[in-house]
Amino acid sequence: MNLLISTLLTFIGIYTALLFIRVLLTWFPNINWFDPPFSILSQLTDPYLNLFRSIIPPLGGIDFSPILALLALQLISGLLRSF
Repeated sequence: MNLLISTLLTFIGIYTALLFIRVLLTWFPNINWFDPPFSILSQLTDPYLNLFRSIIPPLGGIDFSPILALLALQLISGLLRSF
């Protein structure tokens, strides 16, 4: 059981870092999301972010879905650490 929780916590940590990188890269408007390194990052993170975009659409051009996505990952991580 400890191995499973440890693996899940590692995955959540890596995925959180990928989401954070994705958010930081959105500050640069000249990035082409169809180029290989960025398209891979987009393919990995967009399905998860789209779950939260369906709950809260972008308001005034600001996308709040990454905040909710990161909070959800931190909540899950905290719950797993309590086991």
